[in-house]
Amino acid sequence: MSLFFVKKGSETPSGLTVRTLSSCYFMSDSFKKSAPKICTSPIETILCLDHKQSMYCQLLTGLLRRDHVVSISSIFGSVLARSIKFLEDHWNELCSNIRTGCLSDWITDPGCRNAVSLILTRPNPELADTIEHICGNESWEGIIKKLWPEAKYINSVITGTMSQYISLLDFYGGGVPLVSPSYGSSESTFGINLNPLSNPYDVSYTFLPNMAYFEFLPVDKDGGEKAQESDFDGVSSQWSSEITNANGNVGPVDFANVKLGQYYEVVVTTFTGLYRYRVGDVLKLTGFHNNSPQFQFVERQNTVLSIDMDKTSEADLLKAIGNAKRHLEPLGFMLMTFSSYAETSSIPGRYVLFWELKFKESTRCLKLDAKIMEQCCSIVEESLDFTYKSLREANKIAALELRVVKHGTFDALMDFYVSKGASINQYKTPCCIKSEEAVKVLNSGVVEKFFSPKTFFLS
Repeated sequence: MSLFFVKKGSETPSGLTVRTLSSCYFMSDSFKKSAPKICTSPIETILCLDHKQSMYCQLLTGLLRRDHVVSISSIFGSVLARSIKFLEDHWNELCSNIRTGCLSDWITDPGCRNAVSLILTRPNPELADTIEHICGNESWEGIIKKLWPEAKYINSVITGTMSQYISLLDFYGGGVPLVSPSYGSSESTFGINLNPLSNPYDVSYTFLPNMAYFEFLPVDKDGGEKAQESDFDGVSSQWSSEITNANGNVGPVDFANVKLGQYYEVVVTTFTGLYRYRVGDVLKLTGFHNNSPQFQFVERQNTVLSIDMDKTSEADLLKAIGNAKRHLEPLGFMLMTFSSYAETSSIPGRYVLFWELKFKESTRCLKLDAKIMEQCCSIVEESLDFTYKSLREANKIAALELRVVKHGTFDALMDFYVSKGASINQYKTPCCIKSEEAVKVLNSGVVEKFFSPKTFFLS
């Protein structure tokens, strides 16, 4: 069961059609020919431009063919997480469709209706009762294994920013292994995971030397954790025949000269015309397969929260929130997803976290204990680096703020970015937000706010 989606293309002033890489592939003749052999989703449901109708029909056909599903996949873990939330909201209606043998009237896309009608051919009350019994349980722990009992693995990218969904997919997976198959981007395919059953937090990708010409800029790590800021800020289409590393020294290294344990920013020269393009990803060399280096994704170098002299990287933030999340899990909470931004409209500025939480038992109402949530704020602050703590103690950064949002707020954020041109297949919940419009979307869903009570950091 592969949950894939496409986005309508746009035209350049000269009339050329522009689409995302995934949409180009799913609309290709080769995929259209192979999809019926490997996917529960009819190609018409994948190509439907209405993402809600597409999601509904793909889940419906996946449930109708549940005994034949051997793997569950999406490009990114965030799509799987959203699919499970969609299933939580629509399982009663899906069961009704299966029970009656009739598709809901609001599914109006002709391709979806025709394709699903070839699979939903008759009432099946027995299957509807089975799904209803599974989904009606108080807890959805292991829901994937229960609904698709023959599934051998979950196939989705869950490294980097997507690692925030590992614990959530573990909870819903019920022991089904999480496999992060490959590392790639629109610039190039970089590597594959030769040890697919490895711990999702420890995945390394073996680079493929025939996909592009790869070079690596050494990146200094501050205290073993924080990437030193280079004079290049963010991903750029600009290129240079002389690239400087974080220390200002000219000279990236090639495959043959990377060193075990060192951190690098990857640079690509591709067959399609990119020349020494800085992708912005920071990687750690963890080993070799024959002579091909194996790298672990660390962070996006341009993803930082910044106030005053502090720069908190994506990796630092993921680690800090992971520590706070472990404080909540014994209490039955699950962190569905998160984001953050630097609030600088007041002096001193502060970092703001947005969290979407839920209980593991679906019938429990979300009631938050202020003391526990304030402790989470403190744990996040304690997990950040010396620079942050120094500025915080000097009152150059205000107390960290945690804003808990209602169910569906991050779906609205995704809809916002999709409306601005993002692809649902390739969408990643931004770890750090800089768009004021996006912040407004999250603020519209805030139900409670908490602040760190901590005032003393340094011994």
